[in-house]
Amino acid sequence: MIIYNVTTKVTNNINEAWLQWMKQEHIPAIMATGLFHDYRISRLLEQDDNDGPTYSIQYFTDTLENYQTYLAEHAPRLRQLSYQLFGSQFVSFRTVMQVV
Repeated sequence: MIIYNVTTKVTNNINEAWLQWMKQEHIPAIMATGLFHDYRISRLLEQDDNDGPTYSIQYFTDTLENYQTYLAEHAPRLRQLSYQLFGSQFVSFRTVMQVV
């Protein structure tokens, strides 16, 4: 199994709107690609939250090919929408993991 992990720190100013958008629009759009079969969204604990909370969203897929298809065909458009809505009020980094 492949896990596509997106860790994002958001400012306090957008926290509620960003989290609602993730749950109601962004994550459903990613899941609608049919390339992932499940996801999990978590808030990191024991972090300095003075500037805002940090979240980890994990998307689960069976093959590396599904992940690569997502990157090539869907990720640029969905990432651009994030920046159009929230500008520079968040920072994300991505990792890909394989369950062993």
